[in-house]
Amino acid sequence: MSRQQSIRKNFLVQLLISSASLILIFSSLLYFYIEKSIYDEKRDELIHYAQNISNYKAVYDFGELPDSFLSLNIEVISLISPTDQIDVYEKTSGNKTYLTLIYPFDTKQNVYLKLVKDVSPTKKLLKKIVNYIFIINIAGFLLVILYAIALSKMLASPIKKLSQDLANMNEHLMKPIQMDEIPQEFAPLAGTINHLIARIQNFVKYQKELFIGTAHELKTPLAVIKLKNQVTLIKKRSAEEYIEAINTTNKTIDEMNVIVSNILNIGRQEGAQLDQPQEVDVIELLKQKANDFQLLAENEGKRLEINFAPDVFMATLQVGLLNQIIQNFLQNALKFTPQEKKVILRSSQDDYGLLIEVIDEGCGIDESVDLFAPFKRQGNKSGVGLGLFLAKSAADALGAKIKLENRDDGVDGTKATLQLNSQLSCIIPQK
Repeated sequence: MSRQQSIRKNFLVQLLISSASLILIFSSLLYFYIEKSIYDEKRDELIHYAQNISNYKAVYDFGELPDSFLSLNIEVISLISPTDQIDVYEKTSGNKTYLTLIYPFDTKQNVYLKLVKDVSPTKKLLKKIVNYIFIINIAGFLLVILYAIALSKMLASPIKKLSQDLANMNEHLMKPIQMDEIPQEFAPLAGTINHLIARIQNFVKYQKELFIGTAHELKTPLAVIKLKNQVTLIKKRSAEEYIEAINTTNKTIDEMNVIVSNILNIGRQEGAQLDQPQEVDVIELLKQKANDFQLLAENEGKRLEINFAPDVFMATLQVGLLNQIIQNFLQNALKFTPQEKKVILRSSQDDYGLLIEVIDEGCGIDESVDLFAPFKRQGNKSGVGLGLFLAKSAADALGAKIKLENRDDGVDGTKATLQLNSQLSCIIPQK
């Protein structure tokens, strides 16, 4: 069983490690800088004394002797291996630390000045500085721990609030998250959750309408069948009358079968949403649909015009869902378009992705009515009113945008659009 990772714990560990490393590096650099500065000063001081002596001047030429001169020991020595370089080294003897300078005095006779200075007080000062830096580091590290804990709690509090708000919701009580109560950094997450809540609300609403509409649509033909049978059983009738009554009953049963078939399509669509997405050429798929419906349009005395761009548009999606949307658009367009009129199927590329449009010359729609709700019908054509509901559900499953509106070019008719997101697709360049 895999262990769940804690973002807060990882954040605390990483912040503490990075802070401790930063404090350690900064403190080390600070100490080495202080140590080098002090030793450079002592070295320059010894070189200054040596230069005064080598130039036949007094050892110190600034009036009163400083206290540091009292710890200075000067000797004249000769070296077996002469050198023109100035040599400075540190030596510890007992509890004392000495800084020694070898300075050329008379290189022809291999005579050098040896200046030895007791730097034990400086060493003690550096140890105190190390102790102070260590204490400051511990205090700083404790402050970093407190800051990290407070910061992690502050960052986790919006997540806890979102979790509490979502935990208190159910299918009967769903309300969007108040954006003004969420920090700016979590606004995109809250917006996404609100969008999901809106989709769930629409789904629950449509499901309720679907069940209520199904019960209503099935209740009416059942009542008709029962009434017809009761009237038929009241008195004896001729064979022709019985045949007519049975034909009427069969017609009503066919209408019920259409409703049941559409409801089954909803179940099949939910199954199609779980199908493995395939990489397909959407333009090629549109061409196949256009070929199928061109024959149907000609038989009905109508025309289907096509205009596809770009030449190729590859997308990774469930083909069955896309087929269902395009087929519904074309069926509705041909159904409401009079004879000698035309239906346009076209596609184009925009900033969002691929825009697919089906434009008819029918009677138009009432845009104040939600035609994507189940059992919503307009016009005098037959139908159950589940086609657009299925198309909307398929578009949501594909992550696409679907829209139905009246034409705005001065011609009566309806324009149905489907916009595929380019994040799941790509353009293949033409050769």
